[in-house]
Amino acid sequence: MDENKPVRESIFSKTNLKPLTDPLSNNNPVIVLILGICSALAVTAKLKPAIVMAISVTVVVALSNLIYSLIRKTVPPSIRIIVQLVIVSFLVILVDQILKAFVYDVSKQLSVFVGLIITNCMIMGRLEAFASNNSPWASFLDGIGNGAGYGLILIIVAFVRELLGSGTLLGYQIIPQAFYNAGYVNNGLMILPPMALILIGVIIWIHRSFNKELIDKN
Repeated sequence: MDENKPVRESIFSKTNLKPLTDPLSNNNPVIVLILGICSALAVTAKLKPAIVMAISVTVVVALSNLIYSLIRKTVPPSIRIIVQLVIVSFLVILVDQILKAFVYDVSKQLSVFVGLIITNCMIMGRLEAFASNNSPWASFLDGIGNGAGYGLILIIVAFVRELLGSGTLLGYQIIPQAFYNAGYVNNGLMILPPMALILIGVIIWIHRSFNKELIDKN
């Protein structure tokens, strides 16, 4: 074996998988980097729209990272932001049309918020901070990781809000009718946007209580 021959790193090596796993906790875009908060307030009153939004954002950020990383060396620095916006806009339009074709009811619930994925600072941030300087595979994993980290928070918040605010999950009644007969009342505050912000604040507090190093780092 030639000792001078460079060893090719596995595509599933620890280094390559770090961008996939870090955003789930240590560098979560919502509760650590505080990005994408607006959509977290808007689409988490019910669990189903939150899941669809999470998948949509993950697809957009992963593919936009991949595409931009593939062409990054050919893009003049002076127009890189415009190129990034064109890529993200194209993918958002594509996702929006797919949602309208296959899950029209959910698409109506999400309303303009699918189109506003274009303005999600997390996506532009990953393009500029990561995809601009890394390989296509690492950029793709970074997109999936950040989308998953973002989606995880949306799903947790939506789970709590729908369960306590409506007594349902994915539209199915979870809290037994006997509870209502005994005097239980759904918490109407849970379906109001400010409660999403309060829940995210609680998640941030819990997360940092178990990750003291994040407080020191910030």
